[in-house]
Amino acid sequence: MKYFLDSAKMDEIKYAYETFGIDGVTTNPRHIMLSGKPFMTAITDIAEWIREQGLDGYETFPVSVEINPHIDDAQEMVKQAQKIAAISPNFVIKIPATEAGVTASRKLEKMGIRTNVTLIFSPAQAILPAKNGSKFVSPFIGWKEANGEDCKAYIEDIVTIYKNYGFYGKTEIICAAVRTPKQIVDCARAGADIVTAGLDVYKDSMKHAFTTQGIGTFTNAWDNTVTE
Repeated sequence: MKYFLDSAKMDEIKYAYETFGIDGVTTNPRHIMLSGKPFMTAITDIAEWIREQGLDGYETFPVSVEINPHIDDAQEMVKQAQKIAAISPNFVIKIPATEAGVTASRKLEKMGIRTNVTLIFSPAQAILPAKNGSKFVSPFIGWKEANGEDCKAYIEDIVTIYKNYGFYGKTEIICAAVRTPKQIVDCARAGADIVTAGLDVYKDSMKHAFTTQGIGTFTNAWDNTVTE
């Protein structure tokens, strides 16, 4: 399972790449806002860093960039997507799971512009994007579980459907809005291709009280051992 970072902050992207070896980045309008940069500056900075790392190409290091959420016309979605995709070969266009979004993603995929159909909250929403050849779909986890839903079966259903019809591996499943290490494990068990989470979630996934206790025990033993 691949790990993507859900962020548009360059310091977080660099840290996550150098420390955890992240495989890609997902952004959205909220992440761009939190970066403190104008939209074009934020995504151009990411594109420039990718070039400096020699990670050119969406197959090497995909970066999902979301179009203007005000746009609800498929043709207008396509026009903005073309402009964004021209900035970097790594950019994958995030489009909402609506009728207009699915129409636009289908057209873009035929043009060779890869898409990530996002804001998926049911297995039914995940079928058409895969049928139409989208590179990624992003079923959301955190928002649903925050409202009392257990998402294990929801992700398992999408994986099963994709395997039934030969979509699995062609359209990659990104578990999005992942908020806890447990949710990472749930997605891995279900067979999702990717999880995308904030930096703190990945840091938390490497913590355990017994690890800390063990380091303390071994440090104490080391300090009380004659080394010569």
